[in-house]
Amino acid sequence: MKQYITENKERFFAELFSLLRIPSVSAQPAHRADMGRCADRLVELLLEAGADEAAVYPTAGHPVVFGRKAVPGAEGTVLVYGHYDVQPPEPLEKWRTDPFEPVVAPDPATGEEAIYARGANDDKGQLFMHIKAFEYLLRTGQLRYNVKFIFEGEEEIGSPSLAAWVKDHRDWLAADVILVSDTTMISEKVPSINCGMRGLAYLEVTVTGPNKDLHSGHYGGAVANPIQVLCEMVASLIDADGRVTVPGFYDKVVELSAADRAMLARAPFDLEEYKAFLDIADVRGEKGYTTLERTGIRPCLDVCGIWGGYTGPGAKTVLPSTAHAKISMRLVPDQTAEEITPLFEKHFRSIAPACVKVDVKPCEGGNGFLIPITSRAYKAASRAMTEVYGIEPVPSRGGGSIAILADMQRILGADPLLMGFGLERDTIHSPNESYLLRQLFAGMESIALFYQYY
Repeated sequence: MKQYITENKERFFAELFSLLRIPSVSAQPAHRADMGRCADRLVELLLEAGADEAAVYPTAGHPVVFGRKAVPGAEGTVLVYGHYDVQPPEPLEKWRTDPFEPVVAPDPATGEEAIYARGANDDKGQLFMHIKAFEYLLRTGQLRYNVKFIFEGEEEIGSPSLAAWVKDHRDWLAADVILVSDTTMISEKVPSINCGMRGLAYLEVTVTGPNKDLHSGHYGGAVANPIQVLCEMVASLIDADGRVTVPGFYDKVVELSAADRAMLARAPFDLEEYKAFLDIADVRGEKGYTTLERTGIRPCLDVCGIWGGYTGPGAKTVLPSTAHAKISMRLVPDQTAEEITPLFEKHFRSIAPACVKVDVKPCEGGNGFLIPITSRAYKAASRAMTEVYGIEPVPSRGGGSIAILADMQRILGADPLLMGFGLERDTIHSPNESYLLRQLFAGMESIALFYQYY
């Protein structure tokens, strides 16, 4: 594969850049046409790589790309999942380059070459690795498995349409394993394979006081200020030990054994490097757990946005009518969004004082999943990455969520395998997203070897 990459590197860049130039931002209606353009381009790349068929299929939202290759005497079927939608690029002023005009440039800190663009890592760059590994295996006569591809356009907004499409097309998608690259390694020093991801329950809350904005001099001190009430309510959701105070929140949380925690602790982690990278003086979280445990095996609650009143330049002496916040809860086995969302709503309403009204609106949700490290797929991935990196990868758990994978696992009866090659330095979802060339190429090599050892 190394030689194939060297011989085709410039072509690979041209093809990947053609995807990165398309602003496929699923969250913004203005980019609906771009979503279709990106899906069409993926079909072209799949067919050029050697797929028997590939096409764009409508859903209730943005379209799905599905393609497949049948191999005579195949030893099994691998389903590759990825997403072609990307996060909004804002704030644009924070980017050093145009987010939708990809460039190869040295990392400011290390000098290593990386591709800079929105989607360079998440997930166009990682998705692209699978197309090229498939192309290499096919053209060199080494492909022994049927391969299917499903690329969606709504992962960044919670995959609201994909589960129904998967259910309706489960016969098309039947496979032995779901191969995914949409995650981050825990360290640049030691590779890792994600054995699970957390679920998500995401809500928007609104606290309403008076029926209109009021003069803060005429009414301040006599009428409840919704922003202050909201802040008090939100602050009460986490106690002094860093635990969520919603009754019943921890009832179904699976507590890991000491042996399991020791296994996960094999992952290299330098707390001082972590704090320096984030420019923070100290970490904070649930008492009794390490930083990696807090982001992998424990649930959490965070305020992702809060607003209300006047925020423009200068002063406006206003007591606002409403205040709003967006709440994210990351969930672990055996918590489910279906159970946690109503528990939160009931509690949040119960702690509201009589001087305000409360509205709770669920925005998106999905469940987490786990896979065994004893599986054939995990062992093949571990062997492949050991060969490429020269060191055995450690099992890890992702703190983020790819909610659709739990649905696909349930509907298709196949486990996801997460061979992610991103790094924390890639700053996905933030300005100046990038992807190191060495990780892009190591991913291609590892994926190709996975098929050999599976």
